[in-house]
Amino acid sequence: MSNLEGSFLILKNQAVLTYILKGVAFTLILSVVAVGVGILLGSILALVRNYCTTKKTKIFRWLSIAYIEIFRNTPLLLWIFICLVFFPFPEFLSKKMFGLTSVEVKLLFKAAAALILFTSSVIAEIVRGGLNSVAQGQFEAGHSQGFNTVQIMIYIVLPQAYRNIVPTLLSQVITTIKDSSYLANIAVIELMSRVKTLLSAANNYNGTGTVNVSDVFVLFGVAAIIYFIINFTISSVVRYMQKHRRTPSGVSRTS
Repeated sequence: MSNLEGSFLILKNQAVLTYILKGVAFTLILSVVAVGVGILLGSILALVRNYCTTKKTKIFRWLSIAYIEIFRNTPLLLWIFICLVFFPFPEFLSKKMFGLTSVEVKLLFKAAAALILFTSSVIAEIVRGGLNSVAQGQFEAGHSQGFNTVQIMIYIVLPQAYRNIVPTLLSQVITTIKDSSYLANIAVIELMSRVKTLLSAANNYNGTGTVNVSDVFVLFGVAAIIYFIINFTISSVVRYMQKHRRTPSGVSRTS
């Protein structure tokens, strides 16, 4: 048996495939949580930075600017290690969950916190760009219809802003999924971490008794293909939805 045949033999092991698929699941869970909370927190930061301009509220604007600029202009890997050491962990989560040990749950929680902190700062600037793209006349039109400022933001400005930032936000979603691979540095059990674990134990599955160079190419190649499939699928689905989004009259944009 050649080394390359032995490397592909690893992928025929059902336990290995299950192990990798669980890593994919954790990668997606982490990414969804980071993007979901990031959109919520980033929207608040963008609104505060844009509209807290009075003397009483300006302090909140400066705090949001500080948050955004600090996290957005420093490496994600730095915040992963900072959160690993300093971020508080709720004691009620100190138990086995999702087939993980309490230690792995703790690492997963802190990893998610780091991704959220970093992603929210980037999304804040994306949302702010969307807010700035909405014409000032939209505010005047809302006030003329009797809406207050909060209603104008919820029903008029934010829907337009979010629609304008879909392509940029999609790019950030894809970036977040790829950036989750950094978490392998702190032994979080996501896709890349599991691939590295499999590589270190490849001699148990490839039938050669040693870890070979071909094992590196095969295992990391599989990881690259999985990341590509996930991101390409998300991108294609969003583009399809945009292309076939219907106008208020019910007529397809593509007609």
